[in-house]
Formats: sequence, structure tokens, C-alpha cells
Amino acid sequence: MPRTATRAAQPFAKGLGLHFESPTRPRDKRKTQNFVHIAGQDEPADADNPLDNDYPPVPKHRILPDQSAQRLYHSWKSLIPTIVPLYLSYVSRTLGNPLPASPRLLSVCHRDDCTPKTTSILALFFDLLVYFGLFPTAPSQPRMAVSIDLLAFYRALFERSCDAINALSSALHNHYVRRGFRIVNNKGDVIQEPFRRSLGYAVQWYDILLVEVEHNLEATLQASRDRIRASKQSTNASESVHPTPSPSTPPLARSFPAPPRTPSSAPPSPLIPRQCAQILIQRCPACFGGTTFGKGLAEGGDIHVATDGNFHHRHRRSAGDSPAFYDPAYFLPKSEVDAMGTRIQEQRKKPPKRGQSKVPDEALDSCESSYEAADGKKQKTSMESFDDTGLMALICRHDIPLFFANIDSPGEQQKYSLALLARLFSLLPTSANVIALYDVGCTLDRTISLYGILPDDIVARMRFATTAMHAYGHEWACQLVYNPRLVEGLGLTDGEGTERLWSRLIKLISIQRSSSRQRRIWLIDRQAAAVGAEMRWDLGDWIKRRLQRGVQDQDQAAKQVLDDCGVAIQDLRRQWASQKESQLSLRAHAPARLKKELDTVLALQADIDTADRAIQTAKTAIEKQQSVSDDTKHALSGLERAHERMMTKVEALYSSLNVTDQFPELQGLDLEYVRTLLLARDLKINIRKRAIASFFEWDKLDQAVGGAQKALGTKLHQRTRKAIAKRQPALMSAIRKFNTYCAQLEELHDPSWLIPVLRPLPTKLNELRNDDSLMEDVWITPSLEQIPRWMDDKNVRCGIRAVLKRDRCLEERRRLGFEADNLCRWYGSELAAVELALRTPGNETFSLLLQHCREQLLTLPPRWSSTLVSIARFNAHTEDAKALAVRLSEGTPEISLHWVTPTVIEAPEAISEEHLILPPFLEANGALDTEDVIALDYLIDQVPLADQDGEPPGSTVPPRIIWRTPLVTLQFPAATRVLPETEGFARGFLEPEDIAMLASPTSCINDVCLNNCIPLLFSAIHTHTSIPNRYAVFTTYDLPRARYKNDPELWRATKHTQFWTKDLWILPIHRPGHWVLCIADLSRRELRLFDSLAEESPWRKDVNDITSFIGRLCGIAKSTLPDVQLHFNLQDWQARPLVMVPVQTNNYDCGIWVLATVAATLRGFHVTSLTERDMPAFRAYLHNCVLSLP
Repeated sequence: MPRTATRAAQPFAKGLGLHFESPTRPRDKRKTQNFVHIAGQDEPADADNPLDNDYPPVPKHRILPDQSAQRLYHSWKSLIPTIVPLYLSYVSRTLGNPLPASPRLLSVCHRDDCTPKTTSILALFFDLLVYFGLFPTAPSQPRMAVSIDLLAFYRALFERSCDAINALSSALHNHYVRRGFRIVNNKGDVIQEPFRRSLGYAVQWYDILLVEVEHNLEATLQASRDRIRASKQSTNASESVHPTPSPSTPPLARSFPAPPRTPSSAPPSPLIPRQCAQILIQRCPACFGGTTFGKGLAEGGDIHVATDGNFHHRHRRSAGDSPAFYDPAYFLPKSEVDAMGTRIQEQRKKPPKRGQSKVPDEALDSCESSYEAADGKKQKTSMESFDDTGLMALICRHDIPLFFANIDSPGEQQKYSLALLARLFSLLPTSANVIALYDVGCTLDRTISLYGILPDDIVARMRFATTAMHAYGHEWACQLVYNPRLVEGLGLTDGEGTERLWSRLIKLISIQRSSSRQRRIWLIDRQAAAVGAEMRWDLGDWIKRRLQRGVQDQDQAAKQVLDDCGVAIQDLRRQWASQKESQLSLRAHAPARLKKELDTVLALQADIDTADRAIQTAKTAIEKQQSVSDDTKHALSGLERAHERMMTKVEALYSSLNVTDQFPELQGLDLEYVRTLLLARDLKINIRKRAIASFFEWDKLDQAVGGAQKALGTKLHQRTRKAIAKRQPALMSAIRKFNTYCAQLEELHDPSWLIPVLRPLPTKLNELRNDDSLMEDVWITPSLEQIPRWMDDKNVRCGIRAVLKRDRCLEERRRLGFEADNLCRWYGSELAAVELALRTPGNETFSLLLQHCREQLLTLPPRWSSTLVSIARFNAHTEDAKALAVRLSEGTPEISLHWVTPTVIEAPEAISEEHLILPPFLEANGALDTEDVIALDYLIDQVPLADQDGEPPGSTVPPRIIWRTPLVTLQFPAATRVLPETEGFARGFLEPEDIAMLASPTSCINDVCLNNCIPLLFSAIHTHTSIPNRYAVFTTYDLPRARYKNDPELWRATKHTQFWTKDLWILPIHRPGHWVLCIADLSRRELRLFDSLAEESPWRKDVNDITSFIGRLCGIAKSTLPDVQLHFNLQDWQARPLVMVPVQTNNYDCGIWVLATVAATLRGFHVTSLTERDMPAFRAYLHNCVLSLP
């Protein structure tokens, strides 16, 4: 058969093709259709006709709650408030005692002579279950009850692990089965899961019971806080309000050079006394426990918070929902979040505002395209399978959760973070400034500025920054403005606390996906409450760790770098300012159009290079052959000519981009040099992105080193390793290509161009991570003069980073001192509230819980005391809290539930004279004081003497006379006292309220008393000695006035002291709740510091203010009075404390101690010889001096 020429002419079968069947074979006639039963085997089962068709029906899965579930949850919510007293009664009987055995008979009868009678009934006394420590599993007619102690243990386990109802119920079931107890139903069938549902209800509603108790306890404490606040307001209503100095700061240390204030920078903002909402204070007293706000954003603001989203905490749509049973304390309502989303949509429809951005738009566009969080439209979760896709958290800088927003959209939209920030500002004073850290804070800041999403009063008090770890994925220009390690005021705040919070909540991810939506919110909210409470008690340890590992260690390392670099700090600061100015300019960023076209040319150049290598490889292989045809040589020559023409066209295309027009500074440079320079610039940007991604992958892989974090699973570990191995060759190839460009640029470089030579990058990942030049862009603009040192000198670059690190450490130390003061203040106020609640009638039900709160608070001073705040201050707050509670409760004794066994004492019939015990001042050999004699005569005259032969008319026990100074002095009619104007002192007034403070032995004196008592001491001592003529006495208002007043106003307020003629300056200083004193000796260049509590840490800020105050006054006097020769040089000054050990143990004599030290100073001494026992007498002396005034 001849072969067909074409494929179409070949034969084929249409349709499904040809089918082949096996040929039929003849059937064996010996086979029959009979079934044979094999011996020893059962008969086969009849699958078509089963013996039992009664299988239990499969229950239908319910997604939404039905009417029965609604009724059940309503019954539970109605029951919980009624059993709170019973639960508290059980806790009162068992707290701190061994658990009693459960009684076999639950009865309300407490008589022992009753004859028990057993009767089977259907109804039970459900209230007796809780009274005897059993919690029902149903709101009515419960079939099972769970021990409250077991539920309490499970709650403690839940706080440390997660929800484990299935594990606990299965463990209980196995335990009882092994002990021989099986749970059966009314038919006698074994129940497979007898405890899961009932135990789940018990755990859930027991926690709701605890929430109800917590709310009642918090309401009781809040009532006490309101009473304390009202009493303080009434006490301070008559006092004058003056600016309060900033909180105490760390001690003076020469290792922390303060950054100089530039002429353009504004002076510190005045602080305004306000208070945050109580919910924020209770969640983090270190951040929100302050009483003054208004610190400028350039100085770091008042509060640092961080926000971030997590899309692992999802909820499956198929898991359904349950009736609402819990009001979350941390989650924002959905309506509040949706309202913010609606506002964002409405504002985006308006034209954007015009304004100058801090960062070039090209850099922000690059950041926005690099992070998924900046793309709200990116779908991170399938909405078909999940109805809740994640969480957005807002935390303080101590990683304590503040609020959550439930994410129910596919992407990380901006409405969640903005809703959280809006809620935060609604709970802050109107003067509080906030720094918000977000991984895409740069793009969020630009969005708010362009569209005005948030109100102007919030925008003016908020500043954004990126988190420390995510900052290195941003453009360098963005980092100069938003990196917390490069900008001023943020200290060592990193904003990565959200990642640590997600690590704590990671155990809930798998459980909450299969739980109902309401139960998911309850699990997360209660876990967040447990985490927040634990971290709040750990705040003192957190401050100690940050002070040691963060401030001191990092500062020492930075100091060593500065010593090694050998460049002056002032020069480094100037170089850093020059670097920021240059790298934030628009010229430092190529226009987007030019970059896009240049990328196309670079891609074409890469393809041409590949083709050239292929041609050269083919030419080499062909030339090795012995016989090559002319056609082959001609074709090879044609390829080379075509390649040369292609190279020429590419050069023309590159020239058509007009790079010199976009960069006039590059005009006149060699074209090959410019082309290679731009290639190296774009290649380094690509290398940086690849390297940072690789760093993150290695960090994820090594996160379990040393047990720091949870280890990855085997599958995820292998996938990460494969991803690293897959991307590493491309990174290494890019680095080698960049190093080749560096070599070419070094050969083509001309020093007259004033463009720095590029440094090659290391090819090892560890060395690349620590290389400083990785984050620097390729400089494509010639310098106007010489190459800046920050660009060319490695020592300068290292020195700049060390200076920035030391500045951040100094800022962190100051903020830690502020937070330590807040903790100490919160401790005193909270303890006072607890003490007052314990003494308030009507709180007997919560007395045991209040006592437990007090015991927990009293354990804080050893944990929270540090070098920033001494334990003496905590002890003073402890005594003050008790005294305040006693005063407000008007002597009401503390509530106590401890039963005391009565003791019967038989009184003697008579007491003989020789057994009569006399007080010490009535003994025969004791000398009587005048007051004692008067008291004895009064008693003899008033008490009738008994008949010598008869029985005494009353008790035979003699009275014990106690003669003490009355607690309250007699109040004489007082009037306003006028202090006349004298040399060096202005005219003063003392109102009756001020005089009453001096009269009371336990009252703190105010600024009016302090400022007017010093002239009295001055006039009294001046009559005996001429030493006071050397002193210039300032008021407590002068140091705060120097912070916000201009030179003419400061001169008018202080010129009456004639300080330019005196060499010793007395300067009283007011701190929050405390008075201190500074004596400045200008002749000896010495500051003598007096603090009756002997604290070191608060003097850091005060000494800086004092030196600034002295220098400013000297400058004003020199400019105002030409004849004055007053010079002030900060060098060689020394600050010395006058006391090293606290001389004051109470909390009200600090002002009296300051006046006593002033009196000793005016007499020519450094310290006073008075002791704390002498303070009442010295106070009385001052009171008499005031009363002697007209």
C-alpha cells in the first residue's frame, strides 16, 4: 500500500473510534447457580435488608441562634446577678482556708438537734448550690453542678494557656471511667460525652459571674475615688494655680550630653493639669496616670501607642453564632468602626488638600506599594469561608492592650486603626499629645493630611511613626521622618509590642475559628484582660529592665563608638542635619516617569547582554571546528553587526531620556559613568528590598533560638528553608553585579566631579545585615563644594548613629522617670480608694475582695521601687492613703468579717492602795511639770473624794491621765496678714486659709506660705548677722516662669532681688506633691541640693533647668546693665546633695524642712540640726511669726 502524502489522507475512525470486544467463550455446563456455604464461616450479611434501621438522626447544624437558645441565655443573664452575694459568701468562708468537704445534705437549717428527713422531690434549692461551692450547669432544674474551685482553677489555667473545654471534659470522663463510674442515660445507655456541653456552660457562665463581681467591685472603688477627688478639689479650691514643673527625671550624669536646642526649635510646651479617663488609668497607670499634659510632639508627646492588624484570628462562617451574653470591655462596637469607614469614603470623594509633604511623594508611593497593610483593597482572607477575618489592636508602649477592633473586611482598611485612635482621643484630655506607631504610618499620615479624615484638633495633637522593625523596609527618606530610632522624642519606643501581643494570643487561633462569633469575642476579650492585668503588675520590673538593658547598656555601647570615631559631637550633629537636608530634597529622588522609562532601558540592556554572551559562546564553539563553511561565517558576522546596531539604538534610546535635563547636575559628566551610576542606583534599591525580605525570613527561622519564642513546625520550617534557598542565588547575583558596577565606577571616577565612590557590598548575609551602607542610596548629585563627610567618612557615619542612639537613651531615661512617678502616684491614689472603701458602710459584701486588693497593692513597693523612685516615696503614699481614708471616713473603723470569741473577765472587788499603778508624772519621785500640776489640781477639785471607810461610789479602777498636745489646735479669729515690701522682697499677703495650713501640724504648706515665710526668716536673722546680705532669694514661681516667659517679663519679676550683686542664690522648687531647695554658689560654681526624702532621680531635670535659669539671668543682667560683670560658664560646675539619707518619714513636712534649711543657710550653715521631732515646734514658730504681722 503506498504511503499517503498528507496526514489528512490517512484513514481514521469517526466519533468515539473503534471498539474491540473479547470473543465470547462457551459456558461450562458443569457450573450451576447454587450457593455453597463454607464451614466455619458466618453467613454473609444482607446489605439490602439490614436487621436494624433505627439509627439516631444526625442533628442539624444551627448557624443562627433559635428561640430556645435565646430563652436559655436570657435565663442565665437573669440568674447571674442574683447569685453574686452567694458566691461572695462562699469566697469569704473559703479564702485562705482549707477547702471543706462538700456536705452530703444541703440544708438551710443550722440547728444540730434537727432530725433529718429525706423526701424525693423534683425541685431543688438552686441557690444552695452556689452557697456550698457548686455552680449549676443550667439556669433552672440543673442535672449537674460543678465545683466552683474547679472552675476557678480552670480560669487560672485559661489565663496561662487557652480554652480547653474538650480536653477537660474528656479527661474527667476517662478519670471517672477508670474509677468505675460510667455515665448512662435513663435507658441505661452509656453517654459518650457526658460533660462537654454542661461543663462548657458552667465555665462560660461562671466567668460571666466573675465579670459581674468585677463590675460591682469597680463601681465600689470608683465611688471611693470620686470622694477622694472631691475632697482634694475642695482642699485645693482656695490655692492659687501655677504652672507645674515636669515630672521627675533621672539623676544628673555626665555620660548623657543633652542635645543642644537649635534656634528654630520652640521652648518646651507648658503642661496643663488634667487627667485621663479612668479606664485608661486602670489599664496602664504608667502611660495614663499623669496629671499634667501638653508636652510637644517634637519632644515626644505625652503618650506613645502602637497599632497593627492580624489576619490569623479568623472565624469560620460555618461555625455560626450564639445569643449575645457578654459585653466586651476591649472591643469597639461595629457601628463605631463602620461610621469611621463611612467618613473615610465621604472625605475621599472631596479633592485632596494642598500642602507640603514631609517626605517626597515618590518615596511614599514606593512605601505604599511595598507593604500589603497599605493596600486596603488587597484580599488577605476569603470572605466566602470567614465572616470575621482578623483583629486590629491598639496598645501602649508597655505592650498592654488598650482596645481591639474586629476586622470583617478582606483587607487591612484604614478605618480600623483610625477608629481605635479616635476612641483613644475621646478618653484623653484635650491637651494630651500622642505619638502613634504603625507599620505604614507614613501612608496613613499622608492620607489624613490630604483628606482631613480626623478632626483638626486631633490631627494637631497626633504624630505618626513607623515601627522599628518595619521601618527598615521603607525608603530612606521615609525613615528620616518616621523611623523611631532617627527622629527626636521617641526614646527607645519600638512599636513592636503588637507582635508580642499576637504571640501571647497565638494559642486562641485554632479554637476561635470553630467557636461561635460571640464566644470568639468573649475568649479574646477575657484573654486580653488577663494579659493586661499581668503586665500592669509587671510595670515596675519592665521599667527596671528597660533602664538596665535598654538605656545603660546601649548608651555605654554608643559611648564607646563615639570614643573610637574621634569626631566632636557638635560636628556629628551638623553632619546629621546636612544629611537629612540633602536626602529629603526632591532632587534626591528620580521622577516616576524617568524611573519607569529607565527600567525599560535597563531591561533591554540586560537582554542585549544575554544575546552578546550567546553570540560569543557560539563564535568560540564554531572557531574550534576545523572546517567552517563560508555561509556560517557570513551568518555569524551578520549577527555581530546586528548586535552592534542594537547597542547603538539602545544608547540612542538612553540619550533620548534626557537624563541631564532631569538631573542638570549630571551635565558634563561622562555618559558611561552616568549610565553605570544610575544602573547601580536602581540595582541597590532592588538589593535592599531583597536583603530585608531575606532578613525577615531568617529571623522567622531563628525565632526559637534560646527559647525566646515559639518554634516553627516542621512543614513551615521546610517551606521557609526552601524559600530562602530559592531566593538567595538571585540576591547574591545582584550583589555581585552591583560590586562590578562599583569597580567600573571607580575606574571611570574623576575626583573633580565631587561624587563619592561607591563601596561594594559584602556577599555574606550576616555581614550584609550589619553593613551600614546597605540602607544608603547611591548618591547621584554632585556636591557643590567638597564631598560631605557623612557621605565619605565611615567614622562620621558611625558617630552619627552613636549620637542618635545616645539621644534616644537620654529621652528614654526621662520618659522612664515620668512613668515611675505616674506609678507611684497611682499606687497612692488606688490604695487610698481601697482603704476608704473598706471603711465605707455598705461595702461589707465586698470587704474580703477589697482586703485582697489591698494586700496585692502592698506587694508593689518592693517591685516598683527603683533608682527613679525610691521605696520611701511608696511608704509615704502608704501612710498618706491610710490617713486620708481615716479622715474621709470620719473615724469609721475598717470593715472586718473575722469573728472573735468573747472573753468574760471578772472585775476585782477592790484594789488596794499599794497596788495602784500611777502614771509616770504622778509618781512620788517624779517631778511634776506645770501642766501636770494644773491637771492634777483640776482633777482633785472636780472629782469628789470617796469616804475612807466606805466603798468607792463607782469603779475601783483608778483613771489613767493622758496629757498630750491636742490634735487640732484652737482656731483664733484670723485675718489677712500683709508682708511689707523690703529690700530684695516684694510685698506679700497671707490669707486665713494659708495661715491655717501653718497652724495645722499635719497640713502641707502651699507656695504662698513658703514664699512669704522666707522673708520673715530673712528679717529675723538679718538683725543678728550680716550674712543674709549675700543671698538673692527667688520665689517658687521664678523657675517655671523661665520656661515660658520672655526676657523682659523675667527681668521684671526678678530684678527686685538684685541677684547680679549676690553670689548665693536661694531657689525653692516645686515638684508634684513635694518641695525641694537649691542653693547656687556662684563663687564656688556649686549647686547645693536639698531634698528631705533624699531622692536622686528627680534632680536630673531640675539641675538642667537650674543651670539654664542661672545662665539666662546672667545674660539678661549683662545686656540690661552694661556695668555688670557677670559671667556664667557651665563648665566645672558641681551639684552636691545636702542629705544622703531621708530625714522625713511623713508626707506633709517637706515645705517645713525647706524653710528650716533656708534658715540654716541664712545663718551661714549648709544643713539644719533640727530633726523630725522638732518640725512641729518650728512650724509653731513660723505660725507665731505670721501672726505677729499686721
